[in-house]
Amino acid sequence: MRLFAAIVPPEQVLEDLEEHLAPRVEASDGIRWTDPSQWHVTLAFCPAAPDRLLDDLTERLTHAGHRTKPFTLALLGAGTFPNPYAARTLWAGIADAGGALSPLSASVRGAFNKSGATPDGTRFHPHVTLGRFRRPTEATRWIRAFSAYESPEWRVGAIHLIESHLGEGRRRRPRYEIVAEIPLA
Repeated sequence: MRLFAAIVPPEQVLEDLEEHLAPRVEASDGIRWTDPSQWHVTLAFCPAAPDRLLDDLTERLTHAGHRTKPFTLALLGAGTFPNPYAARTLWAGIADAGGALSPLSASVRGAFNKSGATPDGTRFHPHVTLGRFRRPTEATRWIRAFSAYESPEWRVGAIHLIESHLGEGRRRRPRYEIVAEIPLA
């Protein structure tokens, strides 16, 4: 199973971002835009977890969720991976005034590790992926286009455990299936 734990912004925030993005989507080429139904903040990703680990992982994530109080986030600005001059991925940034997101990610990654669903080794960098460039691109204009963007704030009250089914979504993209919704304390 390809699994990830994520925070899914509420519909109001997704609609606000989609509205901001719409004229840019129409005026662009060379970017494969992420479907708004798939926008999320990844806390931990495991590219290959055996099915038998799912119950233990869910239980460990539940404990991690119970140790975290609900907190507030907003989307803010944009950036690219790996850098603005050879960008492959365009993302919206995250405003985490209370600083709760990184400790939650560490706790979630710990739950993945303890269950045997080893997460990938990438450093946690909170973001929402907006699109992927077809080839490395100088993307400073895209970053400027989002420099003043800030979504409505929202209260994070749950972690979602999501299974990714490669090639089963629209246009042969991944299809996401929520396996568990874990409330915070």
